[in-house]
Amino acid sequence: MYKSDFVRQLQTPSGGTQLRRSVQIDYSLTAILLTLCVIGLLVIYSATGQSVFYVRRQLTFILAGFFIMILFAQFPQRFWERWTSVIYLIGVISLIGVLHLGIEINGAQRWLDLKFTRLQPSELMKICVPLMVSAYIAKRAIPPSLKHVSAAVILISVPAILVLQQPDLGTALLISATGFFVLFLAGIRRRYLIGAVALALAALPSLWFFVMLDYQKQRVLTLLNPQHDKLGAGWNIIQSTTAIGSGGWAGKGWTQGTQSQLNFLPESHTDFIIAVLAEEFGLIGVLTLCMLYTLLIGRCLYIGLNSSTMFGRLMAGSIAYTFFIFVFVNLCMVSGLLPVVGAPLPLISYGGTAIVTLFAGFGIIMSIGNESKKVGA
Repeated sequence: MYKSDFVRQLQTPSGGTQLRRSVQIDYSLTAILLTLCVIGLLVIYSATGQSVFYVRRQLTFILAGFFIMILFAQFPQRFWERWTSVIYLIGVISLIGVLHLGIEINGAQRWLDLKFTRLQPSELMKICVPLMVSAYIAKRAIPPSLKHVSAAVILISVPAILVLQQPDLGTALLISATGFFVLFLAGIRRRYLIGAVALALAALPSLWFFVMLDYQKQRVLTLLNPQHDKLGAGWNIIQSTTAIGSGGWAGKGWTQGTQSQLNFLPESHTDFIIAVLAEEFGLIGVLTLCMLYTLLIGRCLYIGLNSSTMFGRLMAGSIAYTFFIFVFVNLCMVSGLLPVVGAPLPLISYGGTAIVTLFAGFGIIMSIGNESKKVGA
């Protein structure tokens, strides 16, 4: 008799049968995710001047994301392989819709107004791109040939170029990275990798003169010398590094930070939220956060390594590396080691689409892990 992936038939004492739905989740992964979300809520409360409004909204986003994660975890892995093309196509169409129907906020047109909420399709593509590239490469010979690498590059480039038009260079680069991680994990030949790096370096002058806008160039120049314009372009970095340095070992205490509470720190509840955490909880708080991130990434890699399929290994591994890049970019940006870009701190920063997308990605990883358990059983 055929048994579905999450419906079991159990014998009753009377000899009949009854259906029982078995919800399958990874408890270790779930515990780490919820711990990070709780930390995020505490810091958001402080960063917004003890605003319950932002905490409630973020909690709503977390609950919605958690529900989606549990739902996605119940689907069999073959479901994601089968419907990847449709999911990717919907994401690309959404990006095109942003260019024509999107709403503009702070000079950038990145959101679709759905009346009940705003949707940022570029965040969705951070999961759709590795999903699509993983499904494509998994069906081909490993390591991928030049033909298949070229096809994968096209799949990566289409959404990246659309995001670049919004304009959002930082997110476009992150989306590209998510796809190239899949190629890296697939064992792309060294000559292709060296060629790609050489091509990227050769393209830097063209990127500077013909692609980057004036404000993007200013961010790079500010990185090199933030003191040049202390009250203008350099304000964000100066205030964030001041907040981080003033926290010391143990911090000033929850809601006791001066940079955030006195509104010196810009975007303190989104992109620069790690500066609030560092000021109020100190180096100990930052190291604790990094430890939780390390456990989360390690768990994802463990699930990927134990997957019985190439798709599972590529997808889980690429999401793990992608998550690391998100954390790395935000920490370096706030510390003044990278230019300021719109890169929130995963699971900590305030934001709806970003956190729901992350939960969806972890739901797919749980789906891969559930498949591995069935094979090993």
